[in-house]
Amino acid sequence: MAPRHPKRLLASIHDVGPASERAVLQLADILEARLGGPNFAMLVVPDHWGHHPLARDKAFQARLRHWSDRGIEMFVHGWFHKDMVALGSGHTNVAARFKARHMTAGEGEFLGLDDTTALARMLEGKALVEDVIGRESAGFIAPAWLYGDGARTALRKARFALSEDHWRVWDASTDQVLAKGPVITWASRSAMRTASSLAFAGIARAALGALDTVRIAVHPGDVTRPSLLASIDATLSRFARTHRPARYGELRAPARPVGMTV
Repeated sequence: MAPRHPKRLLASIHDVGPASERAVLQLADILEARLGGPNFAMLVVPDHWGHHPLARDKAFQARLRHWSDRGIEMFVHGWFHKDMVALGSGHTNVAARFKARHMTAGEGEFLGLDDTTALARMLEGKALVEDVIGRESAGFIAPAWLYGDGARTALRKARFALSEDHWRVWDASTDQVLAKGPVITWASRSAMRTASSLAFAGIARAALGALDTVRIAVHPGDVTRPSLLASIDATLSRFARTHRPARYGELRAPARPVGMTV
């Protein structure tokens, strides 16, 4: 008898945009090989750091549309992927200042935004990405998985389906938690962060197998370090044996009543 709730593997490529095209292509090849096809998501940045506007790059728009047509889910991933608050006047909230300094390299864009600004960027990103791919986006995921109070308020108004942070995936319209557990990701900014992420991935391969949903996230910078690529490959291989490569959208599918047959 098949398990009532088969275990899922959710994989994603972050920071997708014209500037990261070559690295994204490399990462997509790795994920496709290990997951048996385009069974992963992409997180699209509309204008990375204000220097690479998706709206002006028709060739990359066509590539995104092609990926989406093949079944890759497309999330809106901020707008600039740059924390203008931290780089400008600074955060007034102590917790936000700590996160901005220690959890991201100036890229927690939605950590310090007020709800009006956050909502405007979310809606503009949603409109752009959905126009490019010709279908509804999979959801919204804040850069560096960091959300301030304003972003959380805005998210409930923006009509996205899904969102996630480091520890969970939730229904963006109802706040219902759909999956729990730490996301497995890697860091390439420094030797110390790389070593730490390699260590965590090793622990995760041994310890997270019992989770119903395992999440793996890769970034363009990962391709710059062979040790990270080897760890990513090992982690994908390990969980693909016990968890079915799946779509984020499946988490919102209504549960089938016990005893129901098709």
